[in-house]
Amino acid sequence: MSPRGWALLTLAGLAVALVVTVALLVPWSRPPAPRTDQLAALRALPVEQVARGRAFSGALRPAGWSALVVGLVVALLLGLTPLGGRLVELAGRPLGGHWVAQAVLGGLGVMFLADLLTLPFAAWRRTVLVRYGLSTQGWGGWAVDLLKSYAVSAVIGALVLLAFYSVVRLAPRWWWVYGAAGAAALVVILSFVLPVLVEPVFNRFTPMEPGPLRTELTTMAARDGVPVRDVLVADASRRTRAVNAYVSGLGPTRRVVVYDTLLREAEPAEVTSVVAHELGHAKDRDVWTGTLIGALGAAAAVVALYLVGSWTPLLRLAGVDSIAQPRAFPLLVALVTVVGLVATPVQALVSRRVEARADAHALALTGDPATFEAMQRRLAGVNLADPDPPRWEYLWSASHPSTVERMAAARAYAREHGR
Repeated sequence: MSPRGWALLTLAGLAVALVVTVALLVPWSRPPAPRTDQLAALRALPVEQVARGRAFSGALRPAGWSALVVGLVVALLLGLTPLGGRLVELAGRPLGGHWVAQAVLGGLGVMFLADLLTLPFAAWRRTVLVRYGLSTQGWGGWAVDLLKSYAVSAVIGALVLLAFYSVVRLAPRWWWVYGAAGAAALVVILSFVLPVLVEPVFNRFTPMEPGPLRTELTTMAARDGVPVRDVLVADASRRTRAVNAYVSGLGPTRRVVVYDTLLREAEPAEVTSVVAHELGHAKDRDVWTGTLIGALGAAAAVVALYLVGSWTPLLRLAGVDSIAQPRAFPLLVALVTVVGLVATPVQALVSRRVEARADAHALALTGDPATFEAMQRRLAGVNLADPDPPRWEYLWSASHPSTVERMAAARAYAREHGR
């Protein structure tokens, strides 16, 4: 069988594995709260809060969608015309046009060009955050964080590009095999590494101070049977007034992180409710599930890129002879961008289901739906969230159930359990 035949067979196997994984590990059986309950929850929110949340979302929307459109146009322009290949050649010219220079410098140049062209929209978004009082960061701090982000992306990107094109040169007919395995391994490695190496670049993490709240949280984690190394506090207040918490890492790098803003804004019982939600992610191994889905998806994407990228009319558009050339990297970026856009609603749906299960876990663990609902009100109020966003936007990109869905879920729990 030819390499292309094996690639088709491999892609089919990865697609089946991905579908089975999503079907078995993502909680599909729990439907959203009835719309009537959501509307009742919406009416329970202060009119001013709802209006401000909707105004804030509306103010952010033009910048977000403009950046998406510009990023897509740039990716297609560079990838589906010879312009991208020429840019890669130009980046490698100072080092004699060596393939390493083209792969690394040219690849990074293509990656950052779209970022630079969409930078005005990021700045626009920041002005909206400042205007609504959500950002506490000056332009200097914002620029430093941006440069840090570029630096982290450059280091990871350079290593990946060098490894990828080295494999291509060593195994020109079967590079997709090693590329798929490497992409899957990279997703797993980053799940371990990001919490301990990358997250501290942007925030300082300190153990939560001893006291009644920390004792309550660690006791709850032990009662829940979730081994958590520590509950850390992130100094998010230096850039935002938003409140949040999250769980990240795998095995020895797993931690529950709460923003210092959450500790300032919320009541202790509300913080407990939020951490109970995060413990739900840990107990149900949601980070593992996301890592596995991401690894399978990344492997499938590499194989698919090999198959689609070897289509002759596509190569002619890009002005290259092979998808494996460094000059063809802009074509890879264009294909990945399109696939990412198509996959966005699916990823959002999976995320919402997982988050809804964590909400149910928090309600069951605390047995306190009133505090859970109060916390959702506070989250929406402080973070200026639209409690009931437009349906099209919700289906396209919402990673969490809406505020009214979460409030309605708490009320449904209260009815079911006589609370």
